[in-house]
Amino acid sequence: MGAVILHSVVSVDGFIADENDAVGPLHEWYFAGDTPIIPPPDDQRYDHSGTGSGFRVSSASAGYVREMWESIGTIVMGRTLFDLVNGWEGQPPAGDHVVVVSHRPKPAGWHPEASYHFVDGVPAALAMAKELAGKRTVAVNAGEVGGQALAAGFVDEVAMDVVPVVFGSGKRYFGGIQGQHLLADPHVVIQGEGVLHLKFKVRR
Repeated sequence: MGAVILHSVVSVDGFIADENDAVGPLHEWYFAGDTPIIPPPDDQRYDHSGTGSGFRVSSASAGYVREMWESIGTIVMGRTLFDLVNGWEGQPPAGDHVVVVSHRPKPAGWHPEASYHFVDGVPAALAMAKELAGKRTVAVNAGEVGGQALAAGFVDEVAMDVVPVVFGSGKRYFGGIQGQHLLADPHVVIQGEGVLHLKFKVRR
């Protein structure tokens, strides 16, 4: 089985969105550079920015982001994010499968060709995600689902793309997690343009 990584872009004060689920400038670095993450024409297929320019990051970030995305087999996300982005219209930015943690089923008729699975509860979602991913990485979106996965001991690494902005309040990277959870010193520290990439092993 591959690693389970908790991952998201985050403000320096630990928020992945504001109270209204708006990400503000958090994702601007994805489109402000000169190096494509995904070669054309596939970069247009997976461009969910609305800009039509595809994902373009700085050269310092490109190798890290490309390697991360290529390693992902399955993404695990919550129902709130699924509804906000409409499941990326069945075309996730990375991986071949998506598992949505939700008490509600997949919307009727929604992209039947897409490998999206709706599962009630984090443990069952992680079990399915690991099976689907095989030896590839399971990427868990930060927030409530990610915090629950970390608290339950499912997460092997924490990856944070830290953007130099302070939100003050909003949706937390680790959701409503309780208690202390120890991480090792960062084994990846990469300074991009407008973002700092960090990865930590979870201490058992």
